[in-house]
Formats: sequence, structure tokens, C-alpha cells
Amino acid sequence: MLTLNLKDLKPAEAQNYLQHAIAPRPICFASTIDKAGNVNLSPFSFFNLFSSNPPIVIFSPARRVRDNTTKHTLQNVQEVPEVVINMVDYDMVQQTSLASCEFPKGTNEFIKAGFTEEKQPW
Repeated sequence: MLTLNLKDLKPAEAQNYLQHAIAPRPICFASTIDKAGNVNLSPFSFFNLFSSNPPIVIFSPARRVRDNTTKHTLQNVQEVPEVVINMVDYDMVQQTSLASCEFPKGTNEFIKAGFTEEKQPW
């Protein structure tokens, strides 16, 4: 049995082991909007259902391991505290991969990935 002490690992190594500890990992799309009205669509594997009553779905827009910067999703949530969570299925794998690319802030990942965004009904 492999035993690891996370304190002895570099952050990227620890993340690699932790990401592979739970498999298969569910993937969600988090859709956010910034205060200027720019949308962002980003897949997250740090995601899961925590409760059905009350309904609690959690995702973690963690900082990038390589340089400790924040993702547009987190920046948007700090500006406009609202997130739409959608499930990713196998038929969406290629589009999910496209949406995961690091585009400049303000780029519409819905368009880049070939998805159609829908306005909220409320």
C-alpha cells in the first residue's frame, strides 16, 4: 500500500494524487457572469452533490496550482454572486475539453465550445 504525507509533496503532486483518489469524478459546467455582462463557462471536476434536502451542490473554483492565480469563474462569482451548475455527460466530452481552454477574460466559452446559452427565466 502506498502511503503519502501531503506535507512532503509539491502542490501539483498532491493535487494529482487527490484527483485520482476518487474515480470516476463527476464533472459539472459552472456558468457565471461578470458585472459587465460577460458570460463564462468552465468545467469543474472539484464538484459534487452534498445534500438533497436542502439541495446543496458544491463546486470549488480552486486557484491554479502552477501560479496561484484565480480563474475567471471565481472572479465572476465575487462580482455577481450567482452560478448555474449543469452536468456534463459523455456526449459533451469534446465540447467540455474546448471550454476548459484558458481563454482571455471576456471570451464567451459557450460560443467557443459550440453550446447555446439560455437566458434565465426569472
